[in-house]
Amino acid sequence: MKVIRPLLACCAVGLTFMGLPVAALSAELQTVNIALIEYEEDPRYKDNIIDARYQAQPWGRLEVAAKLAIKESRFAAQKKGVKFELDRQSVSELSALPELIQSLEAQGTQYFLLDLPGEGVKQVAQASKKSSSLLFNLSALDNNLRNEYCQANLLHIAPSRRMLTDAMAQYLVAKKWKEVLVLYSESEADTRYLKSLQTSAKKFGVDIVNEKPFKLGNDPRQRYRNNISLLTAKDDYDVVYVVDHSGEFAVDVPYSIIQPRPVVGAAGLVADWWHWAWERNGAPQVNKRFMKKGKRQMTGYDWSAWMAVKVIAEGVLRQETFAPNQLLDTLLDKEFKLDGAKGYPLNFKPWNHQLRQPVFLTSLNRVIDRAPVEGFLHPVNNLDVLGNDRGEGQCDLSKSTASGAK
Repeated sequence: MKVIRPLLACCAVGLTFMGLPVAALSAELQTVNIALIEYEEDPRYKDNIIDARYQAQPWGRLEVAAKLAIKESRFAAQKKGVKFELDRQSVSELSALPELIQSLEAQGTQYFLLDLPGEGVKQVAQASKKSSSLLFNLSALDNNLRNEYCQANLLHIAPSRRMLTDAMAQYLVAKKWKEVLVLYSESEADTRYLKSLQTSAKKFGVDIVNEKPFKLGNDPRQRYRNNISLLTAKDDYDVVYVVDHSGEFAVDVPYSIIQPRPVVGAAGLVADWWHWAWERNGAPQVNKRFMKKGKRQMTGYDWSAWMAVKVIAEGVLRQETFAPNQLLDTLLDKEFKLDGAKGYPLNFKPWNHQLRQPVFLTSLNRVIDRAPVEGFLHPVNNLDVLGNDRGEGQCDLSKSTASGAK
């Protein structure tokens, strides 16, 4: 032991990084705090939903993905003189969000990853409307967050519902499956989902032959609403589109319909923004690293958390000198592009701060296609054929941002 101790001490003193002692380097690093905000009672994370592994649903909380991205960004950040730290916070009631956000802002946190339902995102955005904080929406698909409720410091990593329904509509048109029977629940979330589908169908020329409400359950008094055979017996259609934001009803639809037709939407063929079976563009390596750390497959929700940290890290690294209050301008600059392992350079739409990205058309264990589907083009950026284009809707943040990126 008398020999080993001085040897270890000698080695510790000798360790350097880029010419600086490790201890000295650590002391000089500027900490960038990133808060991950969650809702304890979030219905998307109920045990039965998580255990069922429904398509396009979360399969676990998002902390693992965020930490993975921090680890991957660590060495480049050290060269820049910064380090990223994640602070996971949760509330038991959405009404507690404004107080939590304001408390974290007072402690110096400026970057917030929001894994919240749409209503929670709206409350956080309202609480931070006049601050210099940047909010990253990881999981709320609500179109209205990119429309009437948009605001300058709110950036959307997850796609909008409209981007997902646009992707599916493109695929149906490409396959000439234009006659669609829609089954939908009458929940508030699925009413918005249905409206998004109707907009996409009109845009791309899909014919909705009928819309039939369903009710989850086995109550015999509701058999004309919960019996899939009865719901699909009378109409003539090419495909059944199931509008079910939670996936609980949709899982029973394939192989239960009367006619031998494909099922799409929330089961069967599903539009998703990530899939563990994507085998190109570096995706297998991303999935492998996540599987090693999280002990499960990566979902679109996990990708959102991973990507949000990548966005922050890349924005910081591109600045000559780290300036937190100028990061938004960096992220919205027309030269700012990211690799999300999807095959396209990704950046933000300047008019609603939605991350441009392709959407996968997926089965349970395969990526069938990727939207924009071949043949669907845009005069400026092909990714803008998914979701609201410039001039659509009630949001145009590009008039109030300094970069005016395209």
